[in-house]
Amino acid sequence: MVAFIATYPPLGQVSQLINADVTFTAVLEISPELVAEPWELALWHPKNDESNDGEWVEAMFVPSGPDQRPSTVHNPGNALTRLYFTANLNVKISLNFTVKFRRTPNHSWRWIRDEQGLGDGIVIINQAAVQDSHTKDLPDLIQGLNPDLKWKSHMSQCPGTRLWSVQAPIAGAKDDNSAVADIPLGVPWGTFLRWFALVRIWTPWLTPRHGGSQLNLDKDAVLCSFLSPQGKHLVILGISGLNDVMTLFRSSESGELLIHIRNDGTEASTGTVLVAVGDNFESANASVMYQARSLVIGSQSTDLYDAEVAALQKKDGVEPLWYEDWYDGLGYCTWNALGQRLTDQKVLKAVDTLAANGIDISSLIIDDNWQDIDYRGNGQWQQGWNDFEAEPKTFPKGLKALVSEIRSKHRNIQHIAVWHALLGYWAGVSPDGQIAKRYKTIEVTRTDSDPRNLPLDGKMTLVAKEDARRFYDDFYRFLTSCGIDGVKTDGQYMVDNLVSAKARRELIQTYQDAWTLASLRHFSNKVISCMSQNPQMLFYSQLPHNRPAVVCRNSDDFIPEVLSSHPWHVWANAHNTLLTQHLNILPDWDMFQTVHEYSGFHAAARCVSGGPVYITDVPGQHDVGLIRQMTGVTTRGKTVVFRPSVLGRTIDQYTGYYDAQLLKIGAYHGRAATGTPIIGLFNVLARPLTEIVPLARFSGVLGSMKYVVRSHSTGKVTLPLQIGPQASLLTVSLGVGGYDILCAFPLVEFESKAYGQVFVTNLGLVGKMTGCAAILNSKYGVLENGRLIVDVTLKALGVLGVYISALPDLSVKEDFMATIQGQPLPPHTVSVDEADGNVLKVDVETAWNEMRLESGWSNEVEVKIYFLLEK
Repeated sequence: MVAFIATYPPLGQVSQLINADVTFTAVLEISPELVAEPWELALWHPKNDESNDGEWVEAMFVPSGPDQRPSTVHNPGNALTRLYFTANLNVKISLNFTVKFRRTPNHSWRWIRDEQGLGDGIVIINQAAVQDSHTKDLPDLIQGLNPDLKWKSHMSQCPGTRLWSVQAPIAGAKDDNSAVADIPLGVPWGTFLRWFALVRIWTPWLTPRHGGSQLNLDKDAVLCSFLSPQGKHLVILGISGLNDVMTLFRSSESGELLIHIRNDGTEASTGTVLVAVGDNFESANASVMYQARSLVIGSQSTDLYDAEVAALQKKDGVEPLWYEDWYDGLGYCTWNALGQRLTDQKVLKAVDTLAANGIDISSLIIDDNWQDIDYRGNGQWQQGWNDFEAEPKTFPKGLKALVSEIRSKHRNIQHIAVWHALLGYWAGVSPDGQIAKRYKTIEVTRTDSDPRNLPLDGKMTLVAKEDARRFYDDFYRFLTSCGIDGVKTDGQYMVDNLVSAKARRELIQTYQDAWTLASLRHFSNKVISCMSQNPQMLFYSQLPHNRPAVVCRNSDDFIPEVLSSHPWHVWANAHNTLLTQHLNILPDWDMFQTVHEYSGFHAAARCVSGGPVYITDVPGQHDVGLIRQMTGVTTRGKTVVFRPSVLGRTIDQYTGYYDAQLLKIGAYHGRAATGTPIIGLFNVLARPLTEIVPLARFSGVLGSMKYVVRSHSTGKVTLPLQIGPQASLLTVSLGVGGYDILCAFPLVEFESKAYGQVFVTNLGLVGKMTGCAAILNSKYGVLENGRLIVDVTLKALGVLGVYISALPDLSVKEDFMATIQGQPLPPHTVSVDEADGNVLKVDVETAWNEMRLESGWSNEVEVKIYFLLEK
């Protein structure tokens, strides 16, 4: 017998609700032949009264009425049928619950924890806000707070939160060895329900960790968060990059939180920890990040570096105009596509093949293996860089000749970047090469921290601190002379892998300063920072907002040949963005291939991420249809991607990877209230999943407004929804490797004598994954002649969708008129959507091409739709 149950509030998770009168909704998915059976479901929970005797009782579910059932945008998998049930319960403060079910009263009860492996759900009714609570100070929040630590209360920059700093002493480095200490902090909350952390999976990268009521960190953490039994969130952040001190977290065998401090400086110092408490994770997280930024900027306020950045921005013409080109065009990277045996002919063939397949990229990244390397030692990891010019055997005409040929043949490619490591190559510079002869060098020793056991240890030669700025300035001047206008700077963490405390102390910030200044001067900051999530760089370089933002890789690599890595790659990026959303960067979720088992999965993730989108397809292996879902063509013929204006990040901070829940990535596009809330859904598990998702989970949804939710994968649109009623739930189902993007569009309401209430909204470009991000402006109104007008401005061509609740009662041919740039559209370009009868489709791209319109001074396109509200 096939039977699957999902509930809202969900099992296995903690749900924070406002209203104590809770309606539990369950969906039962069964084989069609079993629908007629008298199924019974029961909610099993402790007595919800004052006795508190621990006895569990049951509350029976009843079949849901038509107006109580969630909306659906996905059909159940495996040809199953859905039945809905509800149960009502008044929850005093909190409630643990599970569900049992049976086919008929004559069958035995079956427990969902046994059938589906789902633990108890927990419902918490929100109590007094943090600022109104009786919490006195930090010792009330951290049980057994170490009395040897100095703590201080601060005014939080985030409303609804409270903030403290903690100082832990650390001795100075001796004999070139850093001082290291593990200092007990205490146990957050004393007892907690869930914890979440971002840990250093290895030196350059962060990754998430989760747990229940016992803290168990397997790696050093940068940030930790703890959910209390009362539904409050305690976020704890270690500050690094100040005074050569790195502050992280570990856990003891008993589950106590430890402060792990490393001091590279010669003088005794302190490790700084920030602690914030709030009613939700995002507020508490923002509180510690805002305070961290203030601390970092305060420590750099008199630094000549900031003055030089400001001078470069004013005098050397650092232009913000590249922002759209660099971020918003489709990119291509050679790394996975062409492999490590790179040649100029392979690069040329790749861009020629893209063009032959109608794929117009605007940026090209020539990745690793274009450089002149000494090819000594144990593979590339032990090889150093000889000279600025490209490898003479594989790029015999030189870098400039290759770039010139690409630009002359492919006018659509506006930006060409090259890869290099922060220290030159994986083993720095060759001790016998031309670079070593022109600049002062030093020999250092590095440790091997790579979990893949790559040979990254041993001695290496670097340009010394005295020549670092000149080295970068000369190198980037050479690149610009070749027509290169951007760089991907990799391996930045390696300065943190140096064994010598003195070397780290002298080189970490020196190289960051040299690289940032040179990239500003020569590339207007058109750079990608890669392998740079080591704590010193996160805080010193990426947190301050007193310099232009850069694109920064947000996780470990896309690895096409390791199938199990792909769900985790998206999972890790969604969680890492909880921290990186507060940095002065644009998180980059890495390149991917469009012909791959998880190509659509990756594509959807890149679209909701809000970051750049670039592919690494093997020449000739392209899914052009998938590329079309991610991109659009402007009126000037340029291919662009559609980035939401608010970065995508997980909305379930405490949900673990194996918790039988869909990964939900929340984003938003547009202005407050009138913009579009977005949720990307991803099934990271090896089995199908069904969930019930409330409208309230969409970031930016307002309780005073009504919305329709549209599914990208099915094209289905819900009826109008509003936070509060039972019907504001959505049932979603995804198979293994499944994904979807749901957008909640705010409705505009009009009164009509003929049709009653008429709801209208602009759905953006409906063939695109995040087509809502193609919307530049939407205006609605009623003209003097009684016609309703929908006035839309778009950033690209495509098929415009407009939801009109009265559309089934209207005639497209007789009741509608549409114009583009003020001219009537061909009638055949306006139709009713096959997937949903309430959606009017306007094929703007076909109309534009058939009418042979020109963009003129603007690259925007304006579409107006008119129809009569009255018969």
